[in-house]
Order: sequence, then C-alpha cells, then structure tokens
Amino acid sequence: MTKSKEIKIGNIKIGNGNKIAVQSMLNVIASDIEGNVNQAVRLEKAGCDIVRVSVPNLESVRLIEAIKNKITIPLVADIHFDYKIALECAAAGVDKIRINPGNIGSSDRVKKVADACRIHNIPIRIGVNSGSLDKEILAKYGKVTAEALCESAVKQAQMLESFDFDNIVISIKSSDVIKTIKSYRLMSEKYNYPLHLGVTEAGTSKMGIIKSSIGIGSLLCDGIGDTIRVSLTDDPVNEVYAGHDILKSIGLEKSIQIVSCPTCGRTKIDLIGICREVEEALSSVNKPIKVAIMGCVVNGPGEASDADIGIAGGDKCAMLFKKGEIIRKINEKDIVKELLEEINKM
Repeated sequence: MTKSKEIKIGNIKIGNGNKIAVQSMLNVIASDIEGNVNQAVRLEKAGCDIVRVSVPNLESVRLIEAIKNKITIPLVADIHFDYKIALECAAAGVDKIRINPGNIGSSDRVKKVADACRIHNIPIRIGVNSGSLDKEILAKYGKVTAEALCESAVKQAQMLESFDFDNIVISIKSSDVIKTIKSYRLMSEKYNYPLHLGVTEAGTSKMGIIKSSIGIGSLLCDGIGDTIRVSLTDDPVNEVYAGHDILKSIGLEKSIQIVSCPTCGRTKIDLIGICREVEEALSSVNKPIKVAIMGCVVNGPGEASDADIGIAGGDKCAMLFKKGEIIRKINEKDIVKELLEEINKM
C-alpha cells in the first residue's frame, strides 16, 4: 500500500506515517453555544485530537469562533447542502470542512468552497456514506455496495481536483462492517489521500464499540487509515476513550496494557474486582508496560511470563511476579495497593 499524503489540519498533521488522530463530534444542539463549547473542552481533556461540530445554518457559524477560543485542538465544520455556510466557516477560521460535494449543489458552488479553502489553507473531508451516495452511481449498481461507495468518493475527489484542489481527506462509511472494510480497501488502492475511518451509525456503546473495533481495527492492521472516529449513540467522550483503546490494543499507541484471565473454579480471590480497581487506577498512566492480573498459578507467571509485572491469585493471597519470576507473596487485602506501588516504581 502507498503511504498516504500528509495533510495539515490546524496544528496537527495526518497521513504520511503521522500519529493516528482520534476524532469525535459534538452532539449538543447547535443553538446552545455554551453547551457546545463545554463539551468541546471535555473532549480535548479526554484526549480527543480533532473535534467536529455540525453547522446546520448561517447563524450556527458563530460556534466556530466560540469553540476555537476555548480549545487548542483542530475544529472541523460539518456542513450539508448550503455552500454559503462552508464559505462563512472558512472565513471564521475553521481548521477543516467536511462536505459531500454532491449535496452542495452545482459545480460552481463546489468551486467556490474549494477556492475559499485553498485561500485559507483548509482541508476538505469528502464524506460519503450509504445515505449520501451519488444518485447516478446508485442507479448504476442498483443498491449500496462497497464499489458504489468507493466510486462515489472518487467522483467527488475528481470534482475537487478539477478545481485544482487536492488538500483532501476521504471517508467512506457504512453501518455494515464488512461493506465499510471493503470500501476503504478499494479506496486505498485508488488514491493516497488520507483516510478517515469509521463505522457509521454503529449503535450504542455495547454493539457500537464491537462493530467499530472490528471495522477500524481490521483496516488499521492492514496499514489503512490516518484518523478514526468511533461513532456511538452515547456521550462523545466515550468515543474518544474507545478510539484510543483500539489504537492501544494493536500497538499504535504506547501505554499500559492490562491482560487478565477470565477466571474459573480455581480462582480464590476477587479477580474481577481487582481488575476493575487496577484498570481505573491506571487509566491515566502512560507507561509502556504490560500488567498481568491472573486468577491462579496455572495462568500466572508461566502464561503471562512476557508481562513486565503481574499477580497470580492463590488462596486469599497472590504471588507478585516480574517477567515470569516470582518476587513475593501478598495478602488479598493488599494486592491492589502493593501492585500499584510496584508499578509506580517502574
């Protein structure tokens, strides 16, 4: 696969081997300026790299300045139908604009948006999904397919290129995981523009995280993708946490990795409670170490011998080990405290 083109969005860069950026989108009603600002601040504190806001009308353009005054991460304006909103957002200093050129209107309107973004050095993200497929392409394929989604995105990119604009990011999303994966794989073969990954309308946190992990994770393991969003019907802060967790799980973000066994009849300590307590305590720790929390000696130092540190449960106690070597015995009531103390020393 060809390395994607580097694109600058505000104060960060994506593509060309840069860090995978985690995105989220504000879900406060556009008329609530203060609510949007507060949520954007929360997202930045949670580790969001890029935040997007819906700008449904000209009055909502005031969101751009209000939010940018309170955050340091790039802000993306999400715009549908009215090209004038895109022009106003560009003038207001937004860092990126997300449009589907096909629903902006005539080509001269798309050209005006491209020209404004060129002047202000603002990238455009082409957003294609099952609900915004080019009508001619939909008629050609008869239904929404991966090939149709990809062809629609190519058509939109070619339209911008015809206006001498190539500061482009592409997303092709479907609520169907397999279709999403196939669409992005097809697109990665055709263009080297940075790709924004996501499974759209993935659902609530339970199923949404599973679908997003499979879709986004599969593509990232293929070397495809430059920025991601886990779309959840939930607090968007949880999208950010899930996004970082996906990156951590496949080694694209260095941080503490916790491995633990599912427990069985041999377990004689409250391993589930211990795991939850340790995970919560280490949630903001960024040391690149592996911590094992195992239920018994069968799944302890041997099976988790590659862990930097860990515990293996016994009868109301646990054995503390490092790199498979047993260090000492800990009473059950002190397991979490002593494990955390050892991790803090590392």
